[in-house]
Amino acid sequence: MNTQSNVMNESFDSQRIAPVSMSATRPMYWSMRRELWESRSIYVAPLAVAGVALFGFSLSSIAGIWEKPLRLNPAQPQAPYDMAAGLMMLTGIVVSVFYCLDALHSERRDRSILFWKSLPVSDVTTVLAKACIPLVILPLLTFAITVAMQWLMLLLSSAVLLVSGLSVATLWTKLSFLRMSWLLLYHVLTAHALWPAPIYCWLLLVSGWPRRATFLWAALPLVAIAGVEQIAFHTWHFAAMVGSRLMGAAPTVASTSPDMFPTDPMTHIAPDHFLSSPGLWIGLALAAVFLAAAVRLRRYREPI
Repeated sequence: MNTQSNVMNESFDSQRIAPVSMSATRPMYWSMRRELWESRSIYVAPLAVAGVALFGFSLSSIAGIWEKPLRLNPAQPQAPYDMAAGLMMLTGIVVSVFYCLDALHSERRDRSILFWKSLPVSDVTTVLAKACIPLVILPLLTFAITVAMQWLMLLLSSAVLLVSGLSVATLWTKLSFLRMSWLLLYHVLTAHALWPAPIYCWLLLVSGWPRRATFLWAALPLVAIAGVEQIAFHTWHFAAMVGSRLMGAAPTVASTSPDMFPTDPMTHIAPDHFLSSPGLWIGLALAAVFLAAAVRLRRYREPI
């Protein structure tokens, strides 16, 4: 009898399935996938704006609005492309702000936190995945959509010039599409990802604190600090600093004109100047503090 029992135990042991080891990056990957599933505005809004911009450019090209500047001023054929890129970057800022304000608050409001906290995903992984959306995913997505949109604009401009009996050689020579794309990527990653990191992380932190009116709770401390500075010192340095962080006014380029667009052919990038800026590292340190506070806040906040 004992022999039969031992044989059966050995049979069960041989059929036992070993636990599957999970990669350390897999929870982060699926957490980011979850954010894209639940917040479709992350990619729907930039695609919609790009479609509207491309439609408007098509109408203007057909009507000959952009044909005249290309013919009379071939040294600056990138003007409509810069306008479209600026519109896309502004869209990325708006989407990032609203996403951060809703990231942790919506999780508490619909009580899904009771389900997601039951999964083997830590609070650190969850918060970092949410922070990666405005700091990594949205800038890269904005860049990819902008480049695709500008490429279609270039093809459309070439078609309009050919139909008008004009040469496209000047357009393709002066536009420098590859350099313009490279400058756009550098500007997006530096001025719209690293530079505004403390602003986005602050909004992410605040999104997990109040029961309602997250925008009000996020804006009131900033307005109060700016108001106290104005009353006490008659200056607006704090408000200007927050505005420059949010709009991406980072020391990333060295150009001949302060009003020059980042993808202008005369723009010269200055990564050493950007990386040696104390404001960058102070901002990243504040962003790390805000993220650590957001992790702790998510761990102990209850559903709404």
